[in-house]
Amino acid sequence: MLGWVFGVTVYAASTVWASFMAGLAVGSMAAGAIGDRVRHPLRWFGVAEILIGITALATPRALAWLQDVYVAVYPSLPHALGALTAVRLFIALAVLIVPTALMGATLPLVIKGSETRGGSLGQHLGFLYGSNAVGAIVGTLAAGLYLIPGRGIDRTFLTAATLNLLVGAAALALAGLMPSPPMRVSDVQTPKDELAPASLLTERQLFVVIGVFTLSGVISLAIEVVWFRVLTLFLRPTVYGFAVMLATILTGIALGSYVVTPLLDKRGRWVAVLAGFELAIGMAIVLSFSPLAYLPNLATRLSPSLSRVMPAYLVFPIAGSLLAIFPTALLMGVAFPIGLRVWARGSTEAGVARRIGIFYSLNVAGAIAGSLVAGFLLLPQLGSRGSIILLGTLAFGSGLVLLWVSELKPSARIAIGLAASFAFAVAVWLSPDAFVQFVAQRYRRQQIVWREEGVEATVVVHKAPDNELSLTVNGNHEASTGGGMTFVHRRIGHLPMALHSFARKALVIGIGGGATAGAVSVHDGVEVDIVELAGAVVRGARFFESINYGVLSRPNVHLRVDDGRNYLMLTRQHYDVVTADVIHPIFAGSGNLYSAEYFNLIRRVLSPGGLVLQWVAGTEAEYKTIARTFLSVFPETTVWADGSLLVGSLEPLRLRRAEFDAKLAIPGRSQGLRDLGVDGFEKLLSLFVAGPEELRSYLGAGPILTDDRPLAEYFLSLPRDRNPDLSSLKGDVKRYVVPD
Repeated sequence: MLGWVFGVTVYAASTVWASFMAGLAVGSMAAGAIGDRVRHPLRWFGVAEILIGITALATPRALAWLQDVYVAVYPSLPHALGALTAVRLFIALAVLIVPTALMGATLPLVIKGSETRGGSLGQHLGFLYGSNAVGAIVGTLAAGLYLIPGRGIDRTFLTAATLNLLVGAAALALAGLMPSPPMRVSDVQTPKDELAPASLLTERQLFVVIGVFTLSGVISLAIEVVWFRVLTLFLRPTVYGFAVMLATILTGIALGSYVVTPLLDKRGRWVAVLAGFELAIGMAIVLSFSPLAYLPNLATRLSPSLSRVMPAYLVFPIAGSLLAIFPTALLMGVAFPIGLRVWARGSTEAGVARRIGIFYSLNVAGAIAGSLVAGFLLLPQLGSRGSIILLGTLAFGSGLVLLWVSELKPSARIAIGLAASFAFAVAVWLSPDAFVQFVAQRYRRQQIVWREEGVEATVVVHKAPDNELSLTVNGNHEASTGGGMTFVHRRIGHLPMALHSFARKALVIGIGGGATAGAVSVHDGVEVDIVELAGAVVRGARFFESINYGVLSRPNVHLRVDDGRNYLMLTRQHYDVVTADVIHPIFAGSGNLYSAEYFNLIRRVLSPGGLVLQWVAGTEAEYKTIARTFLSVFPETTVWADGSLLVGSLEPLRLRRAEFDAKLAIPGRSQGLRDLGVDGFEKLLSLFVAGPEELRSYLGAGPILTDDRPLAEYFLSLPRDRNPDLSSLKGDVKRYVVPD
């Protein structure tokens, strides 16, 4: 939702993410400081949950107000990236700091509150941490698969807020059943030998443990960024793929926590055990992409059984996530409760809640750094393979440091360290290049010409044996030099220029291979603004000059690397023509570019008599939902070509032969018309399919796409049983022809 305000550039999204995580860290630290002093920590936990619910209820209204304020003050803000990021950070913190700090406070409070029941700290830590992860799995899948497409974002907020209120009420009720005067830390019913001298750690060991888990926060979030970026190549960048990947991480964490819980209160050499798991995590990270070679076979094997209980589309993301993510996540799920237990009970210093708060807040602070470093530095500079090797090395190195300060004898430390180092070196040597696997699986017998793992996106240009070039962005095929696709992309640019009386100002959202933007720009006398989200896509488009008219070198073209929707919301420019490169509606984030709110932003920047061209495709349900949404904003919509092109306007379309003939006398405009295949007025008219009345009748009643319910992006919520049959969609173009 904050993406609607600030845009979805990685800079804006990272600002929001950092604000969110900073709130968690602050809340955890604060709760840890007071958790050992309050008389009823579980009651405080209940109050925190109720306040989270209240802030959730207020959030949608607050964000709507924030968007209005941001639009109003944007013209007066400094537009340098650093200054603008600072402003966004301040605003995001103002909105998020209270609810996220409350969220961060819950873990220290609930663990401290659980001590009043008696029993061991180890059992509480592992069980509560694992159970929290199980709840996160349910929340991730429920929101991604059911709540948002079925109820909408606002009602999902309401559902989540209600659950928070119920959790808070239950905690308050349980607190009333607990002994009134809470036990002091020294009175907690803990096994007598748990604090025996043999289980206490030296200051050096404690320092290493807290340092390792601060670094673990960096590694865990950085590797998630790398995983998600690479796996989208194989699994496609859909909301379902992201939900499955996140659920897999959480499943590994939950299972690991539950597995280790019964063992946490046993006496043992826990620093040495922790060292072993960190060494294993390092090796699992560097090998995480190796199993993807078996992805097609595993998906085929799982499909018959899993497709009986879930949509068949989900089988491939599940298989990929299990192969690449689950082993490392499981090891991390085991290691975190061990580290937390060792840190919380490894010292005679009282104050369990305070120590848990410090541990969790430092781990979260590391997570903030990890997510930012991975997106802005590691992937652009080292690529995915270099990034996982570095992150795996950091995890493995932290294991060696833990091993060095462990309870083992020096000879055992050296022997284990040497053996593990040899195994890690072999793992690094075997670590594959994910791009080679991606092209081998999806584009057999093609070779990689160029690739860039940019800040915003991963872009690959690859070449087929017949020398045809293709462009993929985050695994999604965007452009090729093949004649059929080139014509489709160019037509999206040429058609509105042919239909408009004489467009002088045009906007193209997204560049892709540049064929659409180039088609607009070739028409003499037009100034073209292109807004593209990812700089890497712009650099990839330079390989497609043979089909994009050399668009990036044309003097009438002005490129802006930015979020297209956010640009529409904030710009004061107006345009005669607005069009977009083909953006598939089923991919994650595309809902922002198909909703009624997005189309209303286009309507706001459209000049009198202006035209907007929208490409529509997909199943019958997807086609009708998108077209119905477009028609709801542009009531004079006409349908063209094969039915996939909608031309929206606020006034009835007017076509004049004299205006068309005048364009034929201008070299660039004439070239554009010939490339469209309409060197005569009658040929242009022959592309007409239907008018708004016929379209409205064909579409019938049904849902439209909104920011609240992005049904096309959550495409499994729509019927996928058939493709659109447009044979009945016919109208008479003559009523739009105006005599000269």
